[in-house]
Amino acid sequence: MKVKQRFVAYYRVSTRKQGASGLGLEAQRTAVGNYLGDRTAKVVAEFTEIESGKRSDRPALDQALTAARVHQAALVVAKVDRLTRSVGFLSRLLEAGVDVRFADLPTIEGPTGRFMLQQMAAVAELEAGLISSRTRAALQAAKARGQQLGGNRGATLSSKARAKGRDTQVGLAQRRANDLAPLLDELRCEGNSTPTDIARALTARGVPTARGSTTWSALQVMRIQSRLGRKRSDRAVSGAQS
Repeated sequence: MKVKQRFVAYYRVSTRKQGASGLGLEAQRTAVGNYLGDRTAKVVAEFTEIESGKRSDRPALDQALTAARVHQAALVVAKVDRLTRSVGFLSRLLEAGVDVRFADLPTIEGPTGRFMLQQMAAVAELEAGLISSRTRAALQAAKARGQQLGGNRGATLSSKARAKGRDTQVGLAQRRANDLAPLLDELRCEGNSTPTDIARALTARGVPTARGSTTWSALQVMRIQSRLGRKRSDRAVSGAQS
C-alpha cells in the first residue's frame, strides 16, 4: 500500500471581515484542493491566518510550520502572494526546515521550491542591501577619520563554523522536542503514562520520528522528555535569577 504524502494547508486573509465572510478563503481552499486532487495526499492539518501581509508575526503560520515538522509534511499555500514580500519573514520560512508548495505553481517543489523562496528573499533584500552599502561607506569614512570601530575579532572562522554546526544540530533537536511537547502532554492526559505507552500512541497516530520512521521506541520518547526537562530546568533557573 502506497503511503500518502502528508500536507499542512495554510490560508491567509487580510482582514477579519474577509475571514468571517469567507471572501477569498474559499478560493484558496479550492486552489489547494485542485493542487492535491491528483495526488496520493493526506491533509493532516489546516490553519487560517487573518493578518496583514506586511506583518511577519503570524501565529497561525507558526502553528502550521510546527505541525508540518511534527508530521514531516509539506506546507501548501494557494498562491505565492499569500506569503509575503518581507525578507525577514521569507528568511524565517527558509530556516523553518519545511518543504513549501504553491498551488498556483504546481511544478515548483523540493529543491526548486526552496530555490524560488531564496530568490524571493534575495529580491526583497535588495533595498536593505543598498542601505547596508551606504552604512558601510559611512563606517569607512569614520574609520578614515581615526574613529575606533568594532570589537574583539579573536575567534577564528573555523572555530566559529564548528560551534555554529554544533549549535545548529542541538537547536534542531530541541525544536523537534518543543514541537512534540503539546502532543506528549495530550497523550499523557489520555492515560499514556510511561515512555513505552507514549511510544505506542505515537506509532498508532502515524507521527514520524526525526528519521522518518513511524515506529517509535521508548528510548526515543525518553530522549525528547529529557530535552524538555532540561529546558524547563533552565527556565526555572532563569526565573530565580531575575
